[in-house]
Amino acid sequence: MRTVVQRVREAQVDAFGSTVGRIGQGLLVLVGCEEGDGEEDARWLSAKLTGLRIFDDEAGVMNRSVRDVGGEILAVSQFTLFASVKKGNRPSWNRAARPEVAQPQFEYFLHCLEIELGRPIQAGIFGANMQVSLINDGPVTLLIDTKAR
Repeated sequence: MRTVVQRVREAQVDAFGSTVGRIGQGLLVLVGCEEGDGEEDARWLSAKLTGLRIFDDEAGVMNRSVRDVGGEILAVSQFTLFASVKKGNRPSWNRAARPEVAQPQFEYFLHCLEIELGRPIQAGIFGANMQVSLINDGPVTLLIDTKAR
């Protein structure tokens, strides 16, 4: 699994003409699933995300996690994170998991995130054409790949 994680002041995702997920302070997580990803990847990644110390403490030092600050998480599936642009100008999606594999994996990841965070999270709609908006905080943006632990 591969993610782009952004610390945000707020974020929302719209699909089919309405808002399907919205958060205040927290993390916007774009998630791609790769062929061969398993439940262990989802568990490891959810624990890593909820424990990341990327929020400021009283001294202005990034020393608090999304759990510590009472923040929220908005997760959005994004198969394009596994695009290959090595050959030509048209991306190849060969490494991205097929939808019938990726959707259950993404849903399991959401479940793991809720367990780790201790409360419900917000999410986009798997496979939908979505519009994501955010106010990036910092900006703080991280790339995390479960294959590069």
